[in-house]
Amino acid sequence: MNNSIIQDLKNKVFHSGNPSYLYIGINTFIFVFVALINVPFFLSGKGIDFNAIVREYLGFPALLERLPVRFYTILTYQFFHEGFLHLLFNMLWLYWVGRIFLDFLKPRQFHFVYLAGGFAGAILFALAFNIFPVFISSISGASVIGSSAAVMAIIVATATLVPDYSIRLLLLGDVKLKYLAIAYIILDLIGTASTNAGGSFAHIGGAIVGFTYIKVLQNGTDWSNLFKKKPKLKVVKNNEAKPGVKKKEPSVDQKEIDSILDKISKSGYDKLTKEEKETLFKASKH
Repeated sequence: MNNSIIQDLKNKVFHSGNPSYLYIGINTFIFVFVALINVPFFLSGKGIDFNAIVREYLGFPALLERLPVRFYTILTYQFFHEGFLHLLFNMLWLYWVGRIFLDFLKPRQFHFVYLAGGFAGAILFALAFNIFPVFISSISGASVIGSSAAVMAIIVATATLVPDYSIRLLLLGDVKLKYLAIAYIILDLIGTASTNAGGSFAHIGGAIVGFTYIKVLQNGTDWSNLFKKKPKLKVVKNNEAKPGVKKKEPSVDQKEIDSILDKISKSGYDKLTKEEKETLFKASKH
């Protein structure tokens, strides 16, 4: 039974092809692993805080002098969290909005936005703490951890692509993604003057990447193609005239896709016909 559960989780995280499940799985595993390791340190009574050690060596530092020896933290900081609620809310939003993102775009694009959002969040955090005088006294001990910047990039990218797509929130009812994204950005702008200013700057960095990526994509440039493997050239015989040979399905018309996306932005995803939804689904597989 236990082996079956483990195998199911393994398949869901690593073999489903869904990047949101992958990142949820990795973040959750790391959180549980670190929490379990911290238990004996705490019980020893020696005052050793393993979580603080993690933040020190795996969190992204604000002090630029540390970056040459902590360069790897621009990636590692994205997979550690301050506490259970920090992890929970990030993973819930990643699950909810990640599903919408993948209805319209490809897993490769999800990976790019998620990781690039995390990178941008770290960079903006460091820039803010080195530019604004208010942070001078705290810069030496300042660091940031968490996947919030990466998740924010996914949220804003999705809201930019389909702004009128609605999701149902507890107590609030149906809320359009564009309003949700705007609310988060306003809260983070306010948060730059709070005790969690570093986290707020990181969120804004992720938001900038999500918004910019979609706008550039809509103009015909896909930054995620930088990591796309180029197909090898193959010599293919022309079977067009041969009986019994099926013709290759024509590629999805980009103009048709653009028209459908425009309809979503005006009326919402729920107003699409069955045929239009199938067209989007086929496009996501190309």
